[in-house]
Amino acid sequence: MNRTFRSLVYPYVVWISIMIVVPFLLIFLYSITESRGGPANLKFTLSHYKEFFSATNIKILSKSFILAFQTTIYCLILGFPTAWIISKISKSKQSVIILFFILPMWINMLLRTYAWQIILGRNGILSTILRPPLGLLGIDFQGLLYTDAAVIIGMVYNFLPFMVLPIYTTLIKIDKNIIDAAYDLGATTRQVFLRVIFPLSIPGIVTGIIMVFLPSISSFAIPRLLGGGQYVLIGNLIEKQFYLLGNWNFGSAISVILMIIILLSMRIMKNTDEAKTSGGGLGIPW
Repeated sequence: MNRTFRSLVYPYVVWISIMIVVPFLLIFLYSITESRGGPANLKFTLSHYKEFFSATNIKILSKSFILAFQTTIYCLILGFPTAWIISKISKSKQSVIILFFILPMWINMLLRTYAWQIILGRNGILSTILRPPLGLLGIDFQGLLYTDAAVIIGMVYNFLPFMVLPIYTTLIKIDKNIIDAAYDLGATTRQVFLRVIFPLSIPGIVTGIIMVFLPSISSFAIPRLLGGGQYVLIGNLIEKQFYLLGNWNFGSAISVILMIIILLSMRIMKNTDEAKTSGGGLGIPW
């Protein structure tokens, strides 16, 4: 049995090595070297990492964290109630509603983002609806395009399913007998939610936070299209180094730094999840 299992694992190990390990090693090699006249003249250096820690780049990183954090919070605020509502309806309707969440993901993300340009633009759908009533109040509404709000709206729209689906999957797996037992012991609806349902849904919440935060902090297409190019986030900075300036060494260093930050964030989230769930669901104070 063990030999059979190992034989099945080998193709995945090879695939992971080719698609993940080897590219990462190449990026790391680029980040600690600089080429002078070809691969034979590689020089090891940490100057690319030192170059990153400038006031401008730290400001870009901070801005990326703030937008990613805001996107994650809004997705959680919208996603948890949505997942909760879906989990409470009949099984047949659940499949249909989940399908509605998945369908937009079949469309290219750039097309979905371009659609928001039409909605949020100065002469877009939102402006057409809001400009007349706001005009009566003396407010000249020019749309939300090229603002922080537009970038966050675009990110929330694109990444919300990544928050809803993990939470929904966790909620439908909660044993209904535990909830019934809590009611039988005299718990109120609020107590059942805070001390039973919410603690048991934390694994799904943590997974959703990670799945939303990671693409949000490294996104470059959405800020560029909805932010009008005035928002230089960490993803835009990496894209600029690789595709516009051809500075693969500095771009690789930024990528490695971002990867380390992401891994540390995931570790912190995992430790938080383990600390909250180690004592059991009923141990959460309310």
